[in-house]
Amino acid sequence: MAVLETIRVKFGVVITVLIAVALLSFIVDPSTLQSVTASMSSKYDVGEIDGKAISYTDFQEEVDKYTTLTELMSGSSVQNEQQQISIRNTAWESLVNKYLFVKNAKRAGLTVGEEEMLAIIAGEIESPLISQNPMFFGENGQFSKDVLVQFLNSIDSDATGGAKLYWDNLQSTAQTQQYYAKYMSLFTQSDIVNKLQLTDALAGNNNTFNVEFVMVPFGYAKDTTIVVADADIKKYYESHKKFYKQQAGRDIEYVVYEVKPSAADVAAANEAFAKVYDEFTTTENMKSFLLANSDRKFDNTWYKAGELNKISKEVNDFAFTNGATVSEAITKGNTFSAVRVIASAMVPDSVYVKYVPAASENVDSLLNVAEPMWITQTPGFEDLMTAKVGSQVKLGGFVFNVLKTTTPVAKKRVAILEKNAEASKETVNGYYAQANTLATMAAGKYDTFRKAVDSLGVYAHPVSKMAEGTSRLGAVDGTKEITRWAFEAKKGQVSSIFTINNNYFVVAAVTGIHEEGYTPVNEVASSIRNILYSKQYAEKKSAEVKESIEGLTDLAAIAEKLGTTVSTKDGVAFSSFSSMGLDPMFIGAAYASEDNVICGPVAGNNGVYVYKVTGRETQSHYTEESAKQHSAQRSQYSSQMVVPVMMDDADVKDNRARFY
Repeated sequence: MAVLETIRVKFGVVITVLIAVALLSFIVDPSTLQSVTASMSSKYDVGEIDGKAISYTDFQEEVDKYTTLTELMSGSSVQNEQQQISIRNTAWESLVNKYLFVKNAKRAGLTVGEEEMLAIIAGEIESPLISQNPMFFGENGQFSKDVLVQFLNSIDSDATGGAKLYWDNLQSTAQTQQYYAKYMSLFTQSDIVNKLQLTDALAGNNNTFNVEFVMVPFGYAKDTTIVVADADIKKYYESHKKFYKQQAGRDIEYVVYEVKPSAADVAAANEAFAKVYDEFTTTENMKSFLLANSDRKFDNTWYKAGELNKISKEVNDFAFTNGATVSEAITKGNTFSAVRVIASAMVPDSVYVKYVPAASENVDSLLNVAEPMWITQTPGFEDLMTAKVGSQVKLGGFVFNVLKTTTPVAKKRVAILEKNAEASKETVNGYYAQANTLATMAAGKYDTFRKAVDSLGVYAHPVSKMAEGTSRLGAVDGTKEITRWAFEAKKGQVSSIFTINNNYFVVAAVTGIHEEGYTPVNEVASSIRNILYSKQYAEKKSAEVKESIEGLTDLAAIAEKLGTTVSTKDGVAFSSFSSMGLDPMFIGAAYASEDNVICGPVAGNNGVYVYKVTGRETQSHYTEESAKQHSAQRSQYSSQMVVPVMMDDADVKDNRARFY
């Protein structure tokens, strides 16, 4: 009894859940349970590649790996959003290569074995990742096997593991690229232009014809006698369904309140700038002064003429054309600034150095065997640019030996005092109050949201089929929070206030939900109806023209009967119809017609044509070489579509937008 009591106490919840699941299985279809379970688990997956679920943990491990590699190669930490996006894209591409492309390449019978990889590493088979990698360059700036061997021998002694991580990734990437090279060669080497294709291509490009024609335009008036049945729309939709595939999306409307500094805020910024301007012109500790008084930090960079334009043209012009040391106040929008030239010198763009960690033993000996390299101006290492050739400089935990430099040019260091007018707390609260009024009046419902929008006289921006990865709405960046909310909300639901970058207040409403799959027929019925109407209208007009000109054998008479004129076009080529200003269907029909025979009517996209080919000419500007080049371009395009087609065929799902 004691054992049973223990089971009841410790496992009572588990037993209850098991009994509940068992009872539920009698009520719910097993396939439904399986679907629910799958959806619950997939909710936490970053994606799916050829049936392989990619969990958030697995994907983040890949991201962490590439983050470390990026920091190793750049020497600085990954901080900005753009770098993080790039790393996540690289991580995703590596997983697509691993679980889809390489697998498909192997299915096609391709292999990249150990012996082949050894040949790549040894340089017997060229891989740009190895042979063009500056890490393995010798003193002559070319690939050196000796340098590569030195690097490989140093891997085991690298306590950080960074060298091994770098080398393992390099090998893996080189192997994947070799698979790509082999797979793409299947396209380039098998794309052969046979004699029949060549003859057809030469004829299509070199044979031109002259044509006289009469065209009856369709016009814009609606023909009410043509009725497109719902059954025909449904039939067309089913036969063209692949063209109506869609990604998940949401229709929303949003009202945005941009926080802008008031006139009082601008005046306050101007006053704050004026208070410290005099001190700016004389201070000897510029770095501390700017840290305490400026919205722009101290910059130790050496600039040459033109480079300061990235800050502003006014700053660059003063520094390099004015001749004075300190500028007057520069007003641009809501920004007040002044420039002070703090140093001028002849400075090279880059220096050729050897370097080793400053903490190393026998620094001089290590510098003697270190590989030299060119270094451009880098934050924290600006003083290296003005070091004397032959000197040793200690910077950033390294000792540099300067061997030579590029030709010095005139450069300057400048300090910029900058004050930006920012919205005060009172101003921000005023904008928030406006957004809050809208949100309160909407009360979470779309119909009251619309009434509030009209009542307050604000504009609700519409967005159709917003994708799950959308991070920008109009001019507002960083709106992922709104996107995530919209994909979790129900149709007709209105949000509370979103604060975006402390610069915008947004209230949004979900007006439509589009699930991944196929666009419902009712959403595309209007466009299909137009397609079918145009087809039926063209057939009707063609029949009317045919009946009207029955028995006529002269184009002038036909034109008179149809109330139009005869037009001519010379030198029409079948392959270049897009540049002729003519209807493609008309050109195709005329190209295949007999000479000097009135043909038609032919219904095109813009009207009905009756025509006569009056002559043909054969030119020779399009050669066999032209045909081969065109084939190569087509093959190149096909190779670029390999992975996207593979991803579509494998139904790859990319859900990263839900997590990042």
